Amino acid sequence: MPAEPEPVRSEGPAVVTAGDPSGPKVIVLDPAGAAKHDELPATWRPLTETRAVFWCRVPAGGALTEADDLLGDAGPGDPEIAVVASGPFAAEALQLAERHPGAAKHLLLVDPASDAFLSSGDAAAANEAWLAEHEDVVAKLREAGTEVRVVASSRESLADRVPPPLPLGHPEVVTAVRAALEAA
Repeated sequence: MPAEPEPVRSEGPAVVTAGDPSGPKVIVLDPAGAAKHDELPATWRPLTETRAVFWCRVPAGGALTEADDLLGDAGPGDPEIAVVASGPFAAEALQLAERHPGAAKHLLLVDPASDAFLSSGDAAAANEAWLAEHEDVVAKLREAGTEVRVVASSRESLADRVPPPLPLGHPEVVTAVRAALEAA
């Protein structure tokens, strides 16, 4: 289970939204608590031209409940929903999608095995091993119509600038999410 949220990160709204909520949606489960000033990270703002973004600030109480409600309210024929989660909350994202079979068209993960590869240094291999460890849930989700995949992994490079997992506001993450959504 993830550590208790830092008091500073838990300040602010539980969910920050932008874009047209009647269209396709992206639910972002952010363990870092970015967007505490009620504004999406700048890298995500262009995505709101085509999708509503619900930035769920996990350290702020109620964010996961809101994500659960958004998926639970989805019905047949509604615009598609994508869920994006990073390392510390990848397993919770799987459970969230599993509670609402087929509600999310995409479950896009960023460094789901971030804890495992801190010592190994091979993020891509650790992320693939994480998916294999969760194959039973991943298979159920895929059968229900949810694409599950890792879209971004940390690398030993100056471009990452931070230890794993990559922050969800990182330009590489946003580019990978956009590419995955456009390819669908």
